[in-house]
Parts: sequence; structure tokens; C-alpha cells
Amino acid sequence: MNVLLVDDDYFVVTALEKKVNWQALSIDHVYTAFNIAHAQELLKQHPIHILLCDIEMPQGSGLELLAWIREEKYNIQTIFLTNYADFNYAQKAIELQSFDYFLKPIEFDKLTLIIQKAIFKANEQQGVAKAVQEGYYWQKNQKNVQEHFWRKLVTGKTTYSTPSNISYLIAEQNLPYALTDLVLPVLIHVFPHEESLEKKDKDLFDFALMNVLHELFQNKRFTVESILEFKESNWMAILKWKDIPDSGIIESICATFIQRASTFLKCDASCNIASTGKLEAIHHVMKELLSMNEKIIKYRNQTFLLEHFNQQETSYIPPNLTLLEQLLEQNNPSSFLAETSSYLHNITQKQMLNASVLSLFRLDIVQLVYAYLKSKEIQAHKMYTGRTNDQMFMQSLNSIEDMENYLQYLVNTATEYRNFTEQPKSVVEEIKQHIHSHCGDELTRTSLAETVYLNPDYLARLFKKETGISLGNYIIQVRIKAAKHLLETTQLSVNTIASKTGYTNYSYFTKLFKQEIGCTPNEFRKMQNENRSTK
Repeated sequence: MNVLLVDDDYFVVTALEKKVNWQALSIDHVYTAFNIAHAQELLKQHPIHILLCDIEMPQGSGLELLAWIREEKYNIQTIFLTNYADFNYAQKAIELQSFDYFLKPIEFDKLTLIIQKAIFKANEQQGVAKAVQEGYYWQKNQKNVQEHFWRKLVTGKTTYSTPSNISYLIAEQNLPYALTDLVLPVLIHVFPHEESLEKKDKDLFDFALMNVLHELFQNKRFTVESILEFKESNWMAILKWKDIPDSGIIESICATFIQRASTFLKCDASCNIASTGKLEAIHHVMKELLSMNEKIIKYRNQTFLLEHFNQQETSYIPPNLTLLEQLLEQNNPSSFLAETSSYLHNITQKQMLNASVLSLFRLDIVQLVYAYLKSKEIQAHKMYTGRTNDQMFMQSLNSIEDMENYLQYLVNTATEYRNFTEQPKSVVEEIKQHIHSHCGDELTRTSLAETVYLNPDYLARLFKKETGISLGNYIIQVRIKAAKHLLETTQLSVNTIASKTGYTNYSYFTKLFKQEIGCTPNEFRKMQNENRSTK
């Protein structure tokens, strides 16, 4: 398989030649061109399967080259490289059936994955003629049918729970299975890091994950029947034994996968290995495995065996909440977090931790922190909002590490904000700054309190104590001062100035202005104009 690199920038072409491991991608020849004419000559002389091409070039664009390739009926997977995130370029590239559109600067790890996908597609297309003769399309359809069969079983629908129903499905879809086949499901949970490709490009991440899994689960003792994602970040690998089952082999593969997931996929992982069962009873095995996945609290980067799972209900014994409350009052978040981590690890070792227990523990800690903040006149329900809070809260039951991360966020946010509110001048200055910046908006005691997450009554008392003036009177002073400035420096109508300073009622604005300044807005403007004319 051959690749052609086309870019008018010599350094880009050289970087692509040297930084992409073409040998590892099974590429035989890498050809280079620095303009469209040279590229066309190479395309006429050599079989090219993958094209990496710049769009903007002095002697003709990459889009023009691809249009020519389509006219000449060359079957080439084209990946565009460009500095421009231009919709028109992208639209034209799609129309010309380019494989992908990649923005510079080049991230070589991500580009390599895209090239792998292009090679995969090129290999598929290369073998189409031969594949048609060998019943390729039937085989491909059969593969889809096979995956659909396993997806039905993984979802755990009772319709497919009996041997007779499974037997009917096998016969109806002409699948190569017998009810006595020994099957082993392996459930894989991935925990992507922030820098993981999964966060940026889910399709590309899934492609890379499937590559790693298919590569690792290659063994003469079993076949891989299907690997599918049945829930976000939850994958199921279905293995069929050809020899005597040996869960030790699978544990070893899972350990290797966990290492590679961290290195290559930038994610943590955990593996849950079911018990081997006959296909006729696979519904029960799947159900137990999925139940374990929901109930157990996972340590990242570890493997769990269904046969070791304790199904007994565990009673929740809360941590020392009195001690934790004291640590909050003492403003000692590090000791608080050390105590909660110690509690979690202790009950884990005693096999007393499951999803139900962890959920109750989280409820106790959240209530404790919220009560603590309320005692400080801080409105916790206003402070803990937004995507970060919601995401960390939802993920906190995924694993011990996720719960520890959530507690760190919860407690550190609380103590940091407590420290801020215990400096009244800082709070008052922030409120003053907000009033000056938003004097034209609707400003109420409640809306201002929300900006600093404090109880409105407490904020009003604090503001008056620090400034000697009520919050309402301070707002009026700021607005009237802003109105005076507009009356002095602009020709805006009084009605417009009233609106710009937060007053929709003209009469009320005039009344307040006269109370504060001693004259109406129109009289004030007239006096200012007279003063300027006499100077």
C-alpha cells in the first residue's frame, strides 16, 4: 500500500515523512510532491491508496486535485491538512468524498489514528472485487446479524432468556452457534482522562479502543464473537471457548489491556470477568454480570471476577459525622478528606462497600457540607451548580477514586468560599464592583446575594455594617451618579438615560434624582450647559 504527501511547505512534508511510523502502518512507499502538477504525475505513474494533501497551495488547491482524482476514477482515500477552519472548504471536501479534514498544527498521534482508519477503508475497497466472488457482502451482513444477536442478549431482555428462544434466533439467523457452546462475557469500563481522545473525538477513540481490544483478545483457546458498547463507557467482549475454559488467561489479557489503556488511550479502565456458561444459560450469566457492574464500587485499573462477588446486602454504617463536622468548623479540609478516604478504604477492605452504601455516604457528606455552609449564611444550592458539579456528582459512584475527587471538589470549594466570606471587605467590594458594572440591570438584594452565594438578609446586614449605608441606598447613589455623567456628557434623552441606569419608570427616576441632587434631570442638564457657556 502506498501514500502520497502533497504540500507546498517542505518542512510539513518532511515532518510527515519522519514523524509518522509508516512501516508500522504497513505502508510500502511514501511519495512526495510540492504542487498539484507533480502530484498528478505521480498518481499516473504509481498506484496510490492514501493521499495526505494541503488545501491552499500557490499552483492549485488540494480540492482541485481531488476533483481531478474523482474524474480519473482513482480509488484513493484523501485526508486534507489545512490551516483554515473554513466551512466552504469543509463542505467542498465532503462533496468530493474526502476521507477526513484535519486542521494544522498537526497532532501526529491523532493523525496516525485517522490514517489507520483510512488504510482500513482502503484495504476494504481493494478487496471488493474478489470479496464479491467469495460472498463478502453476505459475510459482512452475517457479521452485523451476529453483533445484533449478542446485543439482544447483552441488553438482558427476558424475550431471549430461554434456551428455546435463543435456539430459534440461532436457526432463524443461520448463526454458527450451538446451545452447548461455552461463552465468557467480559465487561470493560473505561474512565477517560481529561486529555483523552474520547473527550475530543469519540468515534476516533472508539476505533482505537476496538483496535487494542481485538489485538489483545487474540488467542488460540477462544474466539472473539463480538465487542460492543452497550452503555456509555461500558463495553462487552463476548468470547467463545474452543478449549477448556481458563479465566487466568483472561485476567492476564485484562491486566495488559489496563496498562495499554493508560499508555495509548489516555484512560483508566476496570474489567469485570463473568463466569463461563453455556450459551443456553447465557442470559442468566449476563444478568449477574450487569448486576455486579451496577452494584460494585470499582477501583480503577483493577480486574474483578463475578465468582468472587458477594451478593449479600450490606448495611450502611456512617463515618464519624461529629468528627467531620468539627474538622469543617476548624477549617481543616485536608484532615477531613484524609478521614473520609480512610473510611472508604476501610469499609472496602471489609467488603462492606457497594453502590447503595456509597450513595448513602455521599448523601451524608453533602448534607453535612450544606448544613455547614448554611450556618455561615452561604447558599450552597446556588454555589454548587453548573456542568462541573453535575458531572462530578454523577461520576462519584463510578469508583472510589471518583468519589474521592468529588469530595475534594465539594470540601475545598466550601472551605475556600468560607475563607472568602470571612473577609467582609472582599465580599462588599465584589458587590460594589457588580453594582457599578450592572447599574442598568435589575438589581435586587436577592440577585446580588446570588452573585456571592450568600443569604440575602445576611448580605444586607454585612453591607451596611461595612459601609454604613444600606444596599438599596448604595444602588440609588451609583445609578444617580451614572445618570449625572450621562446628562453631562451626552445628548441622550432623560427617558433613555433613566432606562440605561436601571429605571423603567420616568417619573420615579425624576423623583429619586431630585431627592438626591436637589433638582430634576432636565434642570441639572440645563445648569451644566449654562456653566459651560460662561467659562
